[in-house]
Amino acid sequence: MTSPDAAHRADTLRSIVEAEARRVLSDAELRPDPQRVAEGWERRFVTDAHRAEEVIALYESLGLEVCADPLRPDELGPGCDDCALVAVLRFRTIYTRKRRD
Repeated sequence: MTSPDAAHRADTLRSIVEAEARRVLSDAELRPDPQRVAEGWERRFVTDAHRAEEVIALYESLGLEVCADPLRPDELGPGCDDCALVAVLRFRTIYTRKRRD
């Protein structure tokens, strides 16, 4: 039998996990910049702005051109109104393409 205290803790944990699941942006919710794609860029992933420099250095060491664009509000899918400002300020979309020397 479950104690009332354990049931309360489980409910609290469940609500935290559900809130985090809604907060995280999935790749399916993010759309690439059509202009970047038309220019030959390939959308790689979204990263925290603090990690962007590390990622840029890595891709450049592989001989690729790299862009780290702030998220655009139109990249976010429906249902992201609450997190849009935080996402735009905190994350970068990484694009790469072969060097055009």
